[in-house]
Amino acid sequence: MQVISSEFKTVLYAVEGGVATITLNRPAQRNALDLTMREELAHLVGEIRRDRGVRVVILAGAGGAFCSGGDISTMGCGGSAEQAHERMASLLVTIEGLITLDRPVIAAVDGAAYGAGLGLALTADLILASPRARFCLSFLRLGAIPDCATLYTLPRMVGLQRAKELAFSTREFQAQEARDMGIVFEIQPQERIHQRARQIAQSMAELPMAALAITKRAFNASLNSDLNTMLDLEAAGQGVARSTDYHREAAGRFLDKVAQRFQWPTADAV
Repeated sequence: MQVISSEFKTVLYAVEGGVATITLNRPAQRNALDLTMREELAHLVGEIRRDRGVRVVILAGAGGAFCSGGDISTMGCGGSAEQAHERMASLLVTIEGLITLDRPVIAAVDGAAYGAGLGLALTADLILASPRARFCLSFLRLGAIPDCATLYTLPRMVGLQRAKELAFSTREFQAQEARDMGIVFEIQPQERIHQRARQIAQSMAELPMAALAITKRAFNASLNSDLNTMLDLEAAGQGVARSTDYHREAAGRFLDKVAQRFQWPTADAV
């Protein structure tokens, strides 16, 4: 199996078997987002959106941290609102690109996911965490507002009141509480989390791309929509999905009592 790997200044990138892994790689700074990392992430997300050979994306961090947020040492103080807006622009394009990507995104959070790091994790469709994962919506501590789309993603995951509490208190919370709130879907030991993310990604790479893209887009739209719109979307999407070779093959396998190509991997199989 061909492995394509690239090393940038602040990010590691590899593609194997249709699974692309983006690893934030500033471990001495707990993978804080500086301008270079923002630019490199923007480049990679753009490449992934164009590369139909990538079927699943994994987000991870090197050195025992996911991402500690923005690199405060490179932010500077003061400046105009226009300058602050320009600073955020490329990162927000990246965040939107991940949220709206028509393929699954998995985040493997081992260690700190603070501020923008939490926002980056929340772009994922599935978030795994290790027991040492720590989450914090820390923006107000620094006189900033939540960004990286957390004002959009977090209330949809935990509800409006809980999202406000996490923002107002700026408190740290651990993996188990994150799971209880619906942010994390599975907790894995730190020595297994990246392997488990890879296992899930490899399995999901066998899903039908067209039907999966429609399903993800519909779920993302559902909280801003109404019943009739969603029923229309279901009908139109099902028409597309059932016209694919994947559906015809899967239906044939079912009738012939043959195992399907896709099987969800159990955690104890890692």
